[in-house]
Amino acid sequence: MSNRKAELETLRADLQARLARYEAHQHREDGALDKDFEEQATQTQNDEVVDSLESEVRVELVQIERALERIAHGIGDECESCGEPIDPRRLQVLPYTTVCVDCAED
Repeated sequence: MSNRKAELETLRADLQARLARYEAHQHREDGALDKDFEEQATQTQNDEVVDSLESEVRVELVQIERALERIAHGIGDECESCGEPIDPRRLQVLPYTTVCVDCAED
């Protein structure tokens, strides 16, 4: 389980760094919008993509925090819905999951 914890902590750090880059982009830390209309349109489209990516990162960070909390309480390998063990292969693919495959499909 400590290997999974380390993996989650690394993933969390990577996502936090990515989130900081997205926030810097959104706050125009790289400069204001271009004066050219076409370039503004492209930058606005990029902003929408960055917004979407930022939202996904925030959701994943919440899931990681939840998984780390469950690991800290010694229940990180148990499904939070049914209480059964989560298949180790599922945890390998989705280290931040807190539910078994059966409960995830419900």
